[in-house]
Amino acid sequence: MREIVFDTETTGLSPLNGDRLVEIGCVEMLNRVETGRTYHAYVNPGRPMPSEAEAVHGLSDVFLSDKPFFHDICEELLDFLGDCPLVAHNASFDFGFLNAELELCGRPLICMTRMVDTLALARTRHPGAKHSLDALCTRYGVDRSLRIKHGALIDAQLLSQVYVELTGGRQIGFSLAAETVVETAAEKDGLLLTTAVSAIARPPRPHAPSEEELSRHAAFLAEITDPIWNRVGAARLT
Repeated sequence: MREIVFDTETTGLSPLNGDRLVEIGCVEMLNRVETGRTYHAYVNPGRPMPSEAEAVHGLSDVFLSDKPFFHDICEELLDFLGDCPLVAHNASFDFGFLNAELELCGRPLICMTRMVDTLALARTRHPGAKHSLDALCTRYGVDRSLRIKHGALIDAQLLSQVYVELTGGRQIGFSLAAETVVETAAEKDGLLLTTAVSAIARPPRPHAPSEEELSRHAAFLAEITDPIWNRVGAARLT
């Protein structure tokens, strides 16, 4: 099953008050395993960035001034999202901003039935505990050392690991499918950009025995006196 884990950064808390989306990061998963495909974009909000919001994610007016508007990235974003479930932490917040931007573009809204809220999952699984992304990373041993400020892509990558743990779990750090690649942080206009972590899928490796291995195995079996599988077979015949 294909799922997209995503996160957004914004100019404030409510699109009803004129706040806008400024960053979106998406991570593709198939059967709860990251494929290595991601989508990430910064967005010019067309309005000043409040200092309170900039303190959270570090995205300044200067940095966002040359970034595309949402209507410029709308089609490629929708192509990446497809029609699969969308996973987010406190998902009503992210869905609210995403649908507000789509409405401004005259595009159909994303149906809320596609929403998977990891905050609701965490509250059900760990009642009374802290349910922030940081708290859940600590609980499940997810490394967030590269997270300097809130950033949509790295938060989506962290959330994808948390989501797996919330829905059944796997051993953190044990992976046969992917190699972690770290992109170095960059500074622009005084802004330290969040370091991103991506996964590169390894090519499949052959596991069939060689002719020599088959021959050695046959020779080994021939040396066994009165093997149990012969007795089992004889018992079935009687």
